[in-house]
Amino acid sequence: MSADSFAVLRKNAGEDISKLAEEHFKHDLQDSDRDNLKTAASKMGTHATVGSLLGLGLGLFLAFRIRRSRTQMFSAFRTAEKPMHVKFADGREEAIPDITPLLKPTTLGDIATYFFFSAGGLFLGGETGLLTGSASASRTITRDPESRARIEAAFRKFRADVLRKEADDLDGGKGVAGVLGF
Repeated sequence: MSADSFAVLRKNAGEDISKLAEEHFKHDLQDSDRDNLKTAASKMGTHATVGSLLGLGLGLFLAFRIRRSRTQMFSAFRTAEKPMHVKFADGREEAIPDITPLLKPTTLGDIATYFFFSAGGLFLGGETGLLTGSASASRTITRDPESRARIEAAFRKFRADVLRKEADDLDGGKGVAGVLGF
């Protein structure tokens, strides 16, 4: 198993593709276009960060509420009067086992509650932030039609160069695994 198996440990698409992107970024765009792209990228990051933090906070809040509710329900169940025996029609009497210790909230249950609610909130908030950040970044880029046209043209040129490079790599005998970085 290589380090590329985990998304966190993967390197970027390749140093040569990064250089190619930087070249297009410098030569095909004006300063205002580069500023627009940097602003759009920072908006996406800001929205994703704020969304993640809000989601994490919401998850922790809900976990706290669930834990408190479970504790209150257990204390109400513990203090309630419970039947001790069941009397059947034939006169036979059976003892009912006390299940109160089995219903008691545990530390492991609390840890699981906090972990899963926090992780769910983090995921939900982060994805929502990414969506709102994408919309905000899109509005930033499309605000000026001339800038938008230049950015789209630069991206098309970059994409064409990347496809040419991949085709050259395949023709050079590198193979699909080499092109994809495996």
